[in-house]
Amino acid sequence: MAPTQEVWARLTAKQRAEVVAALPDEVTDAEMSPPEGDWHFAAKVDALSTLRSWFRRQKRKVYLAAELPTYYPGAPRFAPDLLAVVDAEVKKRTKWVVSAEGKGLDWVMEVHYGGDRKKDAEYNVTRYAQLGIPEYFLYDCARHRLSAYRLPSAKSKKYTAIVPQLGRYASAALGLELQVEGTKLRFYAGTALLLETDEFVTRLEQLLADAEARAEEEARLRQEEARLRQEEAAARKRAEDELAKLRAKLSKR
Repeated sequence: MAPTQEVWARLTAKQRAEVVAALPDEVTDAEMSPPEGDWHFAAKVDALSTLRSWFRRQKRKVYLAAELPTYYPGAPRFAPDLLAVVDAEVKKRTKWVVSAEGKGLDWVMEVHYGGDRKKDAEYNVTRYAQLGIPEYFLYDCARHRLSAYRLPSAKSKKYTAIVPQLGRYASAALGLELQVEGTKLRFYAGTALLLETDEFVTRLEQLLADAEARAEEEARLRQEEARLRQEEAAARKRAEDELAKLRAKLSKR
């Protein structure tokens, strides 16, 4: 547990650095949920890589992490499946200490597949609201369902449910919309679907293949055009030769 904000305010810069260094970079097995298998892992990794790729291309400073030990002042640590902090320096971290970073989390998502759903669906709804985390999303990948919550104001300590519009849940923190489609959690920026990493690579490979095919076709057309010009020039030369022969014969009469 990190010290309270009151205690933190009384510490010197050196003492603060010592406190941050002393806070563990991991959580215990007792604090973690049991492993939930490939579905849980894949959903988490796909979402993380999709969001990282999107914000990198948009050149937006959004720090994203998975299962990062997080320390709020005077509160037990936790490590959410996914977290986002807007306008935070994007760098590698071993933990997020709110007092040291000067900011709490803006968005948290828990991925649930098996085991006790009560922790994510009830306990965390209360806990994250009391910590002041603006948005909390819960993706139940076993049931293919999404739930989302938002604090009505900065001073609120209780979430209100985000009502989906046409099946999509808007995240004000991310500036994106989330929707479950089939067995996948998808992210949208307006009407544009954010591609997952493997989908993005496949799209780039297809674009490259299409470009290579167009280049080959253009080269073939240039060769064909050159051949036709050569044939036309040869035909014109033969016609000129025949005309010259005919004129020579006529001049001898």
